[in-house]
Amino acid sequence: MATHDLLLARIRGEFSEMPGLRLTFAQACRLWHLDAATCHTVLEALVAERFLYRTREGAYAAFAPTRAAKAALSSSKTSGASPRRRA
Repeated sequence: MATHDLLLARIRGEFSEMPGLRLTFAQACRLWHLDAATCHTVLEALVAERFLYRTREGAYAAFAPTRAAKAALSSSKTSGASPRRRA
């Protein structure tokens, strides 16, 4: 895996492990020990893939994870009753 890909994976992991994390550009550079050009490149790549977004204040934050919908299945075997019909 290329260094750039490893860095993207690391940043995704940080935001995933800390829901609600918001970092300014300067904070992100310091946290990941990145020069400004590299930091800008990776943050904008994550914005482009819609993993991160910029707040009104200019901080970077992750979109809330989407939850997969689960269908509720009723079982007539466990209740012992037959399913009701709608009129």
